[in-house]
Amino acid sequence: QVSVVQSGGGLVQPGGSLRLSCVASGSIFTITAMGWYRQVPGKQRELVAAITSGGPPNYADSVKGRFTISGDNAKNTVHLQMNSLKSEDTALYYCNQAGRGVVAGQITEFNYWGQGTQVTVAS
Repeated sequence: QVSVVQSGGGLVQPGGSLRLSCVASGSIFTITAMGWYRQVPGKQRELVAAITSGGPPNYADSVKGRFTISGDNAKNTVHLQMNSLKSEDTALYYCNQAGRGVVAGQITEFNYWGQGTQVTVAS
């Protein structure tokens, strides 16, 4: 079975930095896409940053120049380095990993979300 687990997050003052990490484990043949999303109450989940196998990273306009996504396909791990944090970055952050592996005894594509991590930017 495949699972995705996040770590990091917490409370930080405006202008500060945080790093989120996410690892996928289980019977994984390949990871084809990794991404970070965020959601605030009453709004839809939105893309923060994503990378696909062999492609350049994609960032939301609101985080360009401040956030950096990095992935290690060999370790099925993706990180999100968040610098110059603003109050409007406060949200529940979710990791997403997609690829191919064994799920319920079958070789298949998968797309899993992490459990969510709260990031709060406040003085």
